[in-house]
Amino acid sequence: MLRKLVLAVALVACGLTAALSTAFAGDPAGRYSLVGSNPGGKGRYSGTVEVERTGDTFRVTWDIGGQTFIGTGIGSDKGFAVSYRSGNQTGLAIYGAKGNDWEGVWTFTGGKEIGGEVWTRR
Repeated sequence: MLRKLVLAVALVACGLTAALSTAFAGDPAGRYSLVGSNPGGKGRYSGTVEVERTGDTFRVTWDIGGQTFIGTGIGSDKGFAVSYRSGNQTGLAIYGAKGNDWEGVWTFTGGKEIGGEVWTRR
């Protein structure tokens, strides 16, 4: 009986460890290198992005070609959405987890085309 109880506790512990490892792998908080494409395929760019957990939300800061974009994100380890601004430009981005990295699409407010980004964890 004791042997079965120990085995059951061990299996539950292994399951929890695996679940927590999976959640951590997709947690968006961290620093990334990024490559992206502008809406409508109008050029490519690269830069860095930092994601910081701020309670239930995330602060997202992009540095691209000397320009800084700051956003607020919501979501989970599977995906999240970010509204952002830089000067008079505002927009929306949506990302999905890809292992420790993230892929997404974005547009400016009022945009009719989308761009894409890939973040690689540093």
